[in-house]
This record gives sequence, structure tokens and C-alpha cells, in this order.
Amino acid sequence: MEESYALSVFSALSNATRLRILKCLVNAGKDGLPAGEIAEAVDATPSRASFHLAALGDTGLLISTRQSRQITYRVDFAAIGGLVRFLMEDCCQNNEIVRSCCISSGDCRSL
Repeated sequence: MEESYALSVFSALSNATRLRILKCLVNAGKDGLPAGEIAEAVDATPSRASFHLAALGDTGLLISTRQSRQITYRVDFAAIGGLVRFLMEDCCQNNEIVRSCCISSGDCRSL
């Protein structure tokens, strides 16, 4: 993954509504949700949710499909995995302390 792409994804995720949308869609699983349901779930107006969905779609984290007038969004899990892999392998260079914090449920702030 190129650094510039990772930065654009992190930038998109630095917005609270977009992060809530991503969480919502991860929980929805591979089938995703219609835009209206996403807006309700994250307490956003339909137009505001549409704005944020477009921004997330531009990063490649979301996939959208249209059926008639309804747009359904779902997470591209491979894209999220690539972002996590970038953090672990490129940014953190597979640092053992970071890795142990990712797989344990303990608090790693004291390490």
C-alpha cells in the first residue's frame, strides 16, 4: 500500500460520523445496509450521510450497489485488512510490542 493512499484513508476516518458509518457497516457484514438505514444508525440526515458515504467510497473502503432508487453500501474487508497490514508491517515494522498489544486484551499503555 502506498503511503499517500493510507494517508487519504486515515484522513477520511478522522471524522466521527465516518468512523461510526464504518463500524456500522462492519457490524452489518458482507450484505451491508441501505443508505437510509445507515443514516438512521449513525444519527445523520440522509444528505449528510450521503456526503460521508461518498467520502468513504472514494477511499475504496466501501462498495456500493444500486437497485432501482436504493443504494446499498458494504465494507470492502480486503481494503480494511490492507490498511491494518500497512500499519503493522510498514509503519510499525512488525514491532513485537505493537503486535502483542493487537492480539492481547490487556492494556499495553504501560509497556
